Amino acid sequence: MSEKILYLEDIDPVNIYGSNNSLLNKIIGSFPKLKIIARGSEIKVIGEESLIAEFEEKFERLIEFYLKYNRLEEADIDTLFFDSAMQVHIKNGDLDEVLIFGNRGQPIKARTVNQIKLVKEFFLNDLVIVIGPAGTGKTYLAIAMAVRALRNKEVEKIILTRPAVEAGEHLGFLPGDVMEKLEPYLQPLYDALKDMITAKKLAAYIDNEIIQIAPLAYMRGRTLENAVVILDEAQNSTVNQLKMFLTRMGQSSKFIVTGDITQIDLPGKSDSGLWQAVNLLKGIDGISILEFDEHDIVRHKLVKSIVRAYDEKERQKGNQ
Repeated sequence: MSEKILYLEDIDPVNIYGSNNSLLNKIIGSFPKLKIIARGSEIKVIGEESLIAEFEEKFERLIEFYLKYNRLEEADIDTLFFDSAMQVHIKNGDLDEVLIFGNRGQPIKARTVNQIKLVKEFFLNDLVIVIGPAGTGKTYLAIAMAVRALRNKEVEKIILTRPAVEAGEHLGFLPGDVMEKLEPYLQPLYDALKDMITAKKLAAYIDNEIIQIAPLAYMRGRTLENAVVILDEAQNSTVNQLKMFLTRMGQSSKFIVTGDITQIDLPGKSDSGLWQAVNLLKGIDGISILEFDEHDIVRHKLVKSIVRAYDEKERQKGNQ
């Protein structure tokens, strides 16, 4: 017998349990072989591990439904728990297709033509390389797809990594141990995850190594299996580092490499492993290479103007 505790984060339990626990009783009745005890925001589930996993998956889908439509009725529970058509399967990458719902109930989905392509290519290929300027949602969308795959039990873990390059600061002068010194480089990955996974659940995932966040050097010697693995800021990985990373791919894994070849912090542009990989790996079956541009920028409207100004400066420099 196994036991699992689920938590209702930032949701009034009455909205899920119903008046006089009418909805809760419906939920409990859907899994007669499990013992389900609800106290406030905590739901304890006791029974066979496989049944608990199935209940957790369907309960998360129920929560997503409530956050999206701000309603939950007995008929909805029947549909969500028994109608497989309600499960989200991204096949066509349509703009209206939601990947996941964030912690605040916000739908996370592809918002531009190239973002739609990224979603499609992720399902068609085991390695996707995405290059493009800042603010185009490369990393955020990649992490959303990884979280979705984890929630749907398509993979067992998510591995997020970045090369640690000193961009204007010297690590030796920063306080703390090695991981604490590297924390600023990894923070954007944590920020994206915190948008999609509740703090308590994210902490549990990290403690149990279901989600792993580490600098690129820590990937050496590993075989990364049954996982979505994302290398962010790949333009700052050397040729040898990127080759090392790509050859870590194990069975049932999908790799996503993101980067901006206009923001290389290495001594020379030719030192970038991403720059070489984009040219070297074109045309290989199972590998997709996408290029985002300023039209994919989804940050503040001024970011497009900033990127355009810097790109024009680079073009002028190249023409001199």
